[in-house]
Amino acid sequence: MPQMLESPRGNCVLGGINAVLAAVGRLCPILHSGPGCCMQITAGEVLQSGGKIPYFLSGVSIPSTNMLEREVVFGGEQKLRDEIQGCLDIIDADAYFILNGCTSAIIGDDIKNIAEDFRKKNYPVYPIETPGFAGDSFLGYEAAFKAFTDYIVKESKIKQKNLVNLIGIMPYHEPFWEGNIEELTRILNALGLEVNSFFGYGQSIKNIEKSGAAALNIIVNPWLLKGTQKTYLEKFNVPSIRFSSTPIGATDTSNFIRKIGKTLNIDKNLVEKVIEENEKYVYYFYEQAIGKLSWKKFAVVGDANSTIGLTKFLANDYSFTPVVSIVTDSLYHQSDKDEIEKEIKNLEYIKPPKIIFESDYYNIIEELKKHDITLLLGSANEIEFAMEKGIQFLELTFPMTERLVFNRCIAGYKGSLTLIEDVYDNL
Repeated sequence: MPQMLESPRGNCVLGGINAVLAAVGRLCPILHSGPGCCMQITAGEVLQSGGKIPYFLSGVSIPSTNMLEREVVFGGEQKLRDEIQGCLDIIDADAYFILNGCTSAIIGDDIKNIAEDFRKKNYPVYPIETPGFAGDSFLGYEAAFKAFTDYIVKESKIKQKNLVNLIGIMPYHEPFWEGNIEELTRILNALGLEVNSFFGYGQSIKNIEKSGAAALNIIVNPWLLKGTQKTYLEKFNVPSIRFSSTPIGATDTSNFIRKIGKTLNIDKNLVEKVIEENEKYVYYFYEQAIGKLSWKKFAVVGDANSTIGLTKFLANDYSFTPVVSIVTDSLYHQSDKDEIEKEIKNLEYIKPPKIIFESDYYNIIEELKKHDITLLLGSANEIEFAMEKGIQFLELTFPMTERLVFNRCIAGYKGSLTLIEDVYDNL
């Protein structure tokens, strides 16, 4: 039976795909859809992620066929061909991706065949055959990676032993995505590894192309990209290691480093040296703030990746008391929920929080009302509730509309310091 969802946290599939393409840079989406989709998928996803706007193409600058009644009746394939040719003429991109909207999918326009015709003429045009009605932003993230592995990633018999792919941090849907990627890349570089992160500063389609030569995929997400993980192994012979969340703080980040070091057979002395240097650095600052914050009873509302990481850090490393963790992802497999629950409950010494899987705004607020909390970590959706109840609030998860985020991070060693600063600044 259909259900109404109040204040959904994300967009349709097209929003997720567009966010991925925007984060790579110099990739041109071409929407074969009705008018307004280009603006709405930008407004519904990337414009609610800390104030940044994609620097290459976004909003009304995204090419679109703007299908109307004529295309619905007679088909829109010729209009799409004209639109693609116009993009090739005036937009200097590394690749062009056709995204079919709901209308074109319903009437059956063949974007795959059209893209193939252009590739026969040596134009880098590729289809992503997932209409908006198929699912949410998370499915868009998966669909974009399927297109990458189908068309962009190159097979390589020779593996680079020090090359790794860092994936699982969903651009824009995790507002601190760029800073978190930078911090984890810094840590992996210290281990002597070259990192393909696909997204953010300095990354391009070339990083996607050579990802098939990597020695390992490092997936920092409890449930996304399982199909991609399988494809990389079977098609490119690249194994994967999965972490339940983006590591935050000394405990999780040190475990992250040791697990990668063991998997790649990195010299143990180097692994422990990197950990020792970073722990010494981060504990130097922790010790200067001991006693400044204590006895906080906190709740987290956000995507699974953020909720797991924040709960574990504040409970294990900072001795706050977790009361309730609300995971807002639309999860359809009980095994995914079980794994997330297992990770949140796996705390060092404190009683685990109540764990709720809920996407509806009304139900989330009703759940929060049941608990005695003094710190709420959530999204722009929860600000009003926190103000009404006089609860300390910190905006950390999507949607984020009240702060500007460039490359600020909450991950790793350094990110945990900025996170604690944020908590203190919002007392």
